Amino acid sequence: MAGLLAQAQQMQEKLLAAQEEIAATEVTGSAGNGLVTVTGTGTGEVTAVTIDPKVVDPDDVETLQDLVLGALSDLASKRDALTSEKMGPLAGGLGGGLPGLG
Repeated sequence: MAGLLAQAQQMQEKLLAAQEEIAATEVTGSAGNGLVTVTGTGTGEVTAVTIDPKVVDPDDVETLQDLVLGALSDLASKRDALTSEKMGPLAGGLGGGLPGLG
């Protein structure tokens, strides 16, 4: 039983370390071949938006809106991939034959 508790403690420490690493990681999504970029943290906070001036057309606001949405979507996909990469291997270790933890 003590071994199981030690293993659970070790797993908890690894999960916390992975969460901290995700939070500290900067992720950038882009659209329009880099015309619009959105930067954020691994936890979902958007920290910067960059828009190339050549896509700012007062007669075509819809294209700029689409590019911003595309960059946000790309950011979310990359953030999800980062989370899966960092947390995925740890989630496999939670099973241990205990129902509901796999």
